Amino acid sequence: MIFVGDGALLRRAVAHAAAQGHPVDLVCCEDPQDASGARHLHVPAPDDINTQADVLAQACSDGMVWSLNNRRIFRAPLLSRGLRILNIHNGLLPRHRGLPSVAVLFALLNGEHEYGATLHEVDAGIDTGRVLAEHRFPIAPDARHFQVMLRGVRACQALFEETLPAVAAGAALRPAPAPAGPSAYYGTRDLARLADHRDHPAYDAATDLGPFAAHAPELAAAIGTAAPADRSRSASGPR
Repeated sequence: MIFVGDGALLRRAVAHAAAQGHPVDLVCCEDPQDASGARHLHVPAPDDINTQADVLAQACSDGMVWSLNNRRIFRAPLLSRGLRILNIHNGLLPRHRGLPSVAVLFALLNGEHEYGATLHEVDAGIDTGRVLAEHRFPIAPDARHFQVMLRGVRACQALFEETLPAVAAGAALRPAPAPAGPSAYYGTRDLARLADHRDHPAYDAATDLGPFAAHAPELAAAIGTAAPADRSRSASGPR
């Protein structure tokens, strides 16, 4: 199997798969340390991984590609190589499509009561493939952005470890969950209207990136631009 992504979530998934005896043929990431010692293909984000379609197809021994903490978009010709591409998404689909950091922000502003992680098949859309499994958790009334985000990361890891044996064996997963709809997409364009929410009672919690600020530079920059001086701490961490 091949892994595509970056960061600690990818690194833990690769290490777990290898420890369970699954073949790790190739890890496509920017930092070779995220490959956990496996064969590494350097793919700087957001460079087009689809140019490596032949490399991935030839390297993959079981036809399985896992995407974790991955901002690269799978398109042609990679989607036509007969590979089964699965993504672990930080968010409930189709309600939280797009960038997880932005989805968490608006989940808090919208007063949503749950968040989670989703395993889905990758198709030509963005987070539109068939949902196979999910891991849900409640959003506490006083939750901050970084708390929901980090709990989502842990849910992603748990979901990967729970579903890996069945997916690798080609076995059926439990019945697919009902869609967490309605469908919504969150990207960097949504940050342009962030200033419109400055008076929202949940604004401080929704923009408190805490230790996650370094991992969401677009969001941190948007918060710094939108917030008055006395609220600028949200983009640099908690008080």
